[in-house]
Amino acid sequence: LFKDWLCVTIGLGMMTGIAPMNPMMPGLGMVPPPLLPLDLPIVKEIIHCKSCTLFPPNPNLPSPAMRERPPGCKTVFVGGLPENATEALIVEVFGQLGEIIAIRKSKKNFCHIRFVEEFTVDRALFLSGYRMRLGSSTDKKDTGRLHVDFAQARDDLYEWECRQRLYAREERHRRRMQEDRFRPPSPPPIVHYSDHECSQLGDKIKDEAAFAEAVNVLLTWVERGEVNRRNANNFYSMIQSSNSHIRQLMSQKATHEKELEVAKDKFKTALSGILAQFEQIVSVFHAASKQKAWDHFSKAQRKNLDMWRKQAEEIRNMQNEELMGIRREEEMEMSDDDMEDTHDPDDSGPVAQVEALKEENDSLRCQLDAYRNEAELLKQEQGKNQEHTPPQHSEEDTIRQQQLTFLQQALQGMQKQLLKMREEMKQREAELEKSVEDKQQLESQVQSLKEGLESLKETRTPQVSNTHTTGHLIDSCIDVSVCPSSGIISTFLHVHPFGASIEYIFSYLQQLDTKINTGQVGALLGRLPCTFRQELTGVGASLEKRWKFCGFEGIKTK
Repeated sequence: LFKDWLCVTIGLGMMTGIAPMNPMMPGLGMVPPPLLPLDLPIVKEIIHCKSCTLFPPNPNLPSPAMRERPPGCKTVFVGGLPENATEALIVEVFGQLGEIIAIRKSKKNFCHIRFVEEFTVDRALFLSGYRMRLGSSTDKKDTGRLHVDFAQARDDLYEWECRQRLYAREERHRRRMQEDRFRPPSPPPIVHYSDHECSQLGDKIKDEAAFAEAVNVLLTWVERGEVNRRNANNFYSMIQSSNSHIRQLMSQKATHEKELEVAKDKFKTALSGILAQFEQIVSVFHAASKQKAWDHFSKAQRKNLDMWRKQAEEIRNMQNEELMGIRREEEMEMSDDDMEDTHDPDDSGPVAQVEALKEENDSLRCQLDAYRNEAELLKQEQGKNQEHTPPQHSEEDTIRQQQLTFLQQALQGMQKQLLKMREEMKQREAELEKSVEDKQQLESQVQSLKEGLESLKETRTPQVSNTHTTGHLIDSCIDVSVCPSSGIISTFLHVHPFGASIEYIFSYLQQLDTKINTGQVGALLGRLPCTFRQELTGVGASLEKRWKFCGFEGIKTK
């Protein structure tokens, strides 16, 4: 008998046509794995019991239709029982598959069997199609063909739902534990106020390391309303200690600013040294590219030298641009304060001032409107109060009268300020128009000078004259080769009203002409004293020579 039921258990793993089961369902791990390969055909044998015999169905017949497996199914429907079958016989046949909870048998030849485990249902389904015969009798009441199928039971569904809720609770708990593990820790709670905590907090405020945490606690206490007449002195001392911490912060800021300035100076000196070495390397490449040395190199060597020279020039230009940017930022920082006091000869100064005056005028007009609205509201409230209130409220009337007088005085001051602003705007606009006219006159004079120079170039006839103007024009036209460079330098210095050093001018010209050097630029600036002027700026170690454009000064004096 054990061998027969072992065959039944083995055949359950290979049986087809059964609905798929939930792998999370408890009890499925107890089903033994199939011991035979799946390719072998399933052979059902005769099963002998004490009171009956089970004969296998014809293997050529199709498998019977089955219901869809209900969730958590532990109950099976068994039909086709013999009429003389008893409950003891059912327990004898199906009790060996697994533990039975209940058997509900009707008067007809079918019953419902509820097992303890769900996997026992799959074993019971294997008996579907077997013919049962009681003993050796061939009577019709003692035979029948079994039909085993899934059955729906409210108890099974309830247990399955409870188990699913349990799984969901476990999953939520596991997910919550996972989230709590990766959640950052919450800050410690703020302690409640007490005299002991207050004394400790006063010591912490004086400590630089614990100052941030202590100030947070003090802020929380003040916002909670812990201040009263009894402990006001303690809170005042703590606030005073927090205020004294400002000096430490300012000293730290000053030290950091000094360190930043030192680092900037070191970076500037290091960058200037690197640029000097780049200049030397580029000069070596330029010397090697001259005809005397260039002819002795091979073609491959010339190609490498040319490539190295281009790379060195590109890197040198990039470093020059970086150094120029640093110096330009320093000049802008130094000239911010000077630009507020000095008058800019360019047209951008008056225009910016006019725009600033317009914005200030608009803001003052908005404030004036707000004051007017407030005065009207006060007048209306005063009229309503005079109508509805008795005459004993004399103090309120006096206060409102004072407010009205203050508002009227403020309105008058605002109106006077607006009138002054309008007059200043008119003056600025007149100055702007005058500067535009001066600029047009200067452009016409420059154009006439250019035409005179062109006429002198065309004629090239010597004329004897003792006037200083003719001699000056002839001297300026002697060397025409310096005109492009001098024009570029004039344009560059015109946009730098505070002047520029010879290295700054050279780095700008070198982007346009790589063959020029610093000596040529200095000689060109020295040859034109009427156009360029050298001045010394700074004090002590920061003393620096700067060139400025002075070509228009002679025209303005005339």
